[in-house]
Amino acid sequence: MNKKKEVKVKVGLSGPPPMKSGFQYVNPGQEDQMEISGYRPSLIRKVIVWFFIIITAGLLRLFFYWLPHLFIKFTHTECSLSEAKVVILKDQYKQWFVSKVKVHSKSGQPAGGVKKDEVMGIAFSKNPYDSNTPLKMGDTKLNRKFVRYFITKKIKYIWSNESQTFKKLEGLDKNTKCSYFHACKGLTYPQQQERVAMFGSNSIQIHVTPIIRILFKEVLSPFYIFQMFSCGIWFADEYYYYASCIVVISVVSISATIYQTRKMQRALRNTIESSTIVSRLHGEDFVDVCSDDLVPGDIISIPRNGCVMQCDAVLLTGNCIVNESMLTGESVPVTKTPLPNPKISKSRGEDILFNLKEHSKHVLFCGTNILQTRFYGSQQVKAVVLRTGFSTAKGELVRSIMHPKPVDFKFNRDTYIFVAILAAIAGVGFIYTVVIMVEEHEAFVDIFLRSMDLITIAVPPALPAALTIGIVFAQRRLKRGQIYCISPRSINVSGTINAVCFDKTGTLTEDGLDMQSVVPVQDGRFAEEVQDIKQLSSDQRLLLNAMTTCHSLTIINGVLSGDPLDLIMFNATEWELEEPGEEEASRYDMIVPTIVRPQGARNGKGTFDQQFVPITEEIAIMRQFTFASSLQRMSVITRKLGATNFELFSKGAPEMIASLSKPETLPSNFHEVLIEYTKKGYRVLALAHRSLPAKLKYAKIQRIQREQVERNLTFLGFLVLENRLKPETTPIIHQLLEANIRTIMVTGDNMLTALSVARECGMVGENQKIILVQAFPGTTGKNDPWLEYMYTEDPQDHHQKSTKETKIAMPDSTDSNYHFALDGRSWAIIRKHFPLTLQKICVRGTVFARMSPDQKSQLIEVLQELGYFVGMCGDGANDCGALKAAHAGISLSEAEASVASPFTSKQPNIECVPTLIRQGRAALVTSFGIFKYMACYSLTQFVSVLILYWIFANLTDFEFLYIDLFLLTSLSVTFGYTNAYDKLSKDPPLVSLFSVAPVLSILLHMLIQTAAQVFCYFNVQDQPWFVPYEVNEDDDYTSYENMAVFVISMYQYVTLAIIFSKGRPYRKTIFTNYLFIANLVVCIGMNLWLNIYPIEDVATFFELKVPPSIPYRLIYLGIAAINFFVDYLIETFIIDSYFVKERLQCWIEDIFSNSKYQYEIVEEEIVRDSSWPNISSAESLAQAFERLDSQQARDFDQSSLLSSLLDSASETQSIRSLRSVEMETSHRDFNGKPALNTGASNTSNNFYGDIDDESQLIADDLDKGVDNLAMDLDEQGPDVNSQKL
Repeated sequence: MNKKKEVKVKVGLSGPPPMKSGFQYVNPGQEDQMEISGYRPSLIRKVIVWFFIIITAGLLRLFFYWLPHLFIKFTHTECSLSEAKVVILKDQYKQWFVSKVKVHSKSGQPAGGVKKDEVMGIAFSKNPYDSNTPLKMGDTKLNRKFVRYFITKKIKYIWSNESQTFKKLEGLDKNTKCSYFHACKGLTYPQQQERVAMFGSNSIQIHVTPIIRILFKEVLSPFYIFQMFSCGIWFADEYYYYASCIVVISVVSISATIYQTRKMQRALRNTIESSTIVSRLHGEDFVDVCSDDLVPGDIISIPRNGCVMQCDAVLLTGNCIVNESMLTGESVPVTKTPLPNPKISKSRGEDILFNLKEHSKHVLFCGTNILQTRFYGSQQVKAVVLRTGFSTAKGELVRSIMHPKPVDFKFNRDTYIFVAILAAIAGVGFIYTVVIMVEEHEAFVDIFLRSMDLITIAVPPALPAALTIGIVFAQRRLKRGQIYCISPRSINVSGTINAVCFDKTGTLTEDGLDMQSVVPVQDGRFAEEVQDIKQLSSDQRLLLNAMTTCHSLTIINGVLSGDPLDLIMFNATEWELEEPGEEEASRYDMIVPTIVRPQGARNGKGTFDQQFVPITEEIAIMRQFTFASSLQRMSVITRKLGATNFELFSKGAPEMIASLSKPETLPSNFHEVLIEYTKKGYRVLALAHRSLPAKLKYAKIQRIQREQVERNLTFLGFLVLENRLKPETTPIIHQLLEANIRTIMVTGDNMLTALSVARECGMVGENQKIILVQAFPGTTGKNDPWLEYMYTEDPQDHHQKSTKETKIAMPDSTDSNYHFALDGRSWAIIRKHFPLTLQKICVRGTVFARMSPDQKSQLIEVLQELGYFVGMCGDGANDCGALKAAHAGISLSEAEASVASPFTSKQPNIECVPTLIRQGRAALVTSFGIFKYMACYSLTQFVSVLILYWIFANLTDFEFLYIDLFLLTSLSVTFGYTNAYDKLSKDPPLVSLFSVAPVLSILLHMLIQTAAQVFCYFNVQDQPWFVPYEVNEDDDYTSYENMAVFVISMYQYVTLAIIFSKGRPYRKTIFTNYLFIANLVVCIGMNLWLNIYPIEDVATFFELKVPPSIPYRLIYLGIAAINFFVDYLIETFIIDSYFVKERLQCWIEDIFSNSKYQYEIVEEEIVRDSSWPNISSAESLAQAFERLDSQQARDFDQSSLLSSLLDSASETQSIRSLRSVEMETSHRDFNGKPALNTGASNTSNNFYGDIDDESQLIADDLDKGVDNLAMDLDEQGPDVNSQKL
């Protein structure tokens, strides 16, 4: 039996690393998780360290300046965090931070000599329903005098007595019950002062660093320290001109750095810092204060004409229309609604904790623009401050700019290793120099200077600056292509992308939709498709009313604004929308709803005739339940002019609306008709209606929960919209696929629509099959979860279900050329129960539909764990998390820089994706080329000096100057100006400097360079006119040996620049780089002049001893030509050959590392196992979707339902008791099966199916006089303490 060869797996990393035992952490399990350890001063250690600092002339202190955490470790003793005076933190990127632990009083005054038992700690409660936010501890929990804390990355960490560690200082966004916000009455002056001391000023302060501090920081950097060391050696060795030029260049460079740093800091400060006057509740009145004085818990008033938010605040009363483009990159106005108030609830289970993510539609985020506010009468639109300063959403984004995530790129790591190798080579030269000079009994000073000089040559000090050249030029080219970058270090990484995820709507398809048709339902059956909305019959009037009212449109500055889909739907009806009030400022002074009516319906006439009968068809939108991606629907409550009752209209995903509708109103061919349209790529929405009881009054309408009315609906029909592909989409997808870059669609849209778009754009080829993966949750105690696989177009075979992920034994063979497709519901089940199968699905998955924003991020992380370099392209709204998680996220936005992602494209299509990859590849290849050039330059000059050291000579001052400043600097700068190649190559560029090709390239080229120099060195000695060099006290190196080595080497520097400046397949040919060509012409011309016929003054200036024979001088030109052609042949036919780049590379990897990426291993397993997956075809696609919906409806999560019910009552000010809801559970049949359902929050049929509508809606709370009570709820504050929590 052959033993299977073990393979080392390369795994990508995502998320925080696992916590190690024996270590303490702050922010455990979060993205900003950090190890923490405490230290206290030690006098003995400090004395010893400073003794060594003195005897090393400060070099040890310089080392500690670069690594401050080591200075703490050597001068302090490790101790418990409770006794620590200093803490050391290490984040997941191996970055170290040192912070001093401070103590101040509750009033904010510094304190010293505080006793341990006097220090205040945060008592974080273990009970999730207790108030354990620092703000709400009151005097009973914050009963001590002093606070211990430290600050790192602009965030304050407070000592917790309970957990004996430091915890991040949170605002009201964590561990706060929803009822608390409605109980807030404003803060007293002492409370505000204490919170200012605790939380600091509500400002995002960007300090412009003083010039002197930047100067010292730059001068003390390792790069400039090495430069100063080198210049000192050169001055001591009498290289005055060369050293002086380096000093001047360094001064200019430092000055430019100081200028650019301060310029960027000022620009960031001017962009970020802002303050304004806000109205804050103090006592019973609102007073104007500076926004810098706001603290969490303050109640503020949002002005009617809008403002820019200066803090994060949760909305209590009224609605706000907000532009959140600063956060999401999408400028479509968003409606923010008040946080639900559970003050009528009597049981603890009904008062849930506030969750910033789940309740984001009630939160006004810092930096967003409030366009309008809406509320009734003269009441204030009020909000409670959640977070301030750097803790806000805007502050977090600024912190991400100030403390960016380091790009852990293999190329970057390899450069440090390679520099260490060069240093080791310099060490060998050091020993060589010492040995030959000691043998000749040279003075110690001479030995030291010569050996140190060799080290400055072998290690190129300009390497860090040179490596950024390709990135700088790539960033400029991207900007010209309207792609803006806020993380230049991500450009090289983007060149390695081999998988790209795309959002569908607005990314692959047009932003706007074209109205195709409506498909009305009449008498329980689908009627004929209607393309002209005016042709809807009177029996189909409800469908028209749904289209005119079920939207979130509003008028902003006289322009109808809102979601593009809603605009298209409403405009197709040729109705008009009118909001109350003639002016923006007075619009909401009365309780007057938004009105819709046919265009020109009034024509100057009144609303009623003399008999008070409506003469125009007008509908008032009384209440709006906004769209939520988790609920997949929106609804409105309306009232027609002259009607006696309210009506509800719902619009949303067809599966969702079907699950909320009466089964008898659903046509029997519901799924067949839906599939017919979605397979053609149309976007399909469903509309439904419900007539509410006449006894349901206005006040109850304003307080009712959406789950109470969004049920027992009458299905009205389909709204069909054409969502055309953008013309650029298909060619770009084909371009990426031809380059062996995976394309993946991840969308929140319908599965069938996504499948159609995937085929239309070419993600799935004509002859490729799509296998739909369906996961069933099973039933508690009966069936385990299982998976089913079926072809989306040609289901033929029998089916078998799999319940064990590690043993998926399936007998039927499957064509290996297939793609997986699954939706968000199946994703959640597979991720929980079948993690190994999830890897296989992600390796072959192409279509991921109905994915929530969190699930999009999860997909990115799984792909990264499999070893893919992942790009993500989306519109920046629901894709923010995925854009940030990807290696290179591209937001399609009109803004020049979106904080949602490293890259922002102002082109509203996916052309930016191949452009970014091409430029990233060009930048990466340029970095490789420059690195090889700098390494070979250093080694070439190193060889030259070693050869001349043999006779105790060297290159002259101006020869060094000519090589380093004229040749090297100019060529390395223009080297990176070559543009990216127009076409993506199938083969990605190398990412490791220690691959076979670059290592072999440097070795072979250096062998040729060394051979050429050695030949010239010995050849000149054979000439009849040769005079050997004689050592002299003036260090005059003018000699034929010096001439031979210098002349041939100056040609070699030009040769190396040409050889390493490769063109296709990643960069254009160097002949398109006119600067580089001009530079080469000048450099070659100068070399020819110095070699063949330099004038006497020039030769004297360079201390160059010119051979008397002109034919001999031409020999060097011939040697240089031979050198060039040999180098060219080596690079072209050996280094770039298939044998070296593929066969030899694989052979070396098999011998030494034997490693593969995880996705490669998974792909091999899929190919080997031809029996997986087993395909089922016992039913049609429509039946499969129906059965999946029904099965998942059985296994809903009641806790999720409870959260959904509380969260979704978006405009309510109270939440009724849910105990009756929990008791009123029953199941409704749909053609003999459980009702269609798509999630825990969509189970209203199951809960309410057997309850009489009118008794349910109007009986609750009638004995409390809720109709009268509701009108006063806004002005009354609940006594939270009296509730049984």
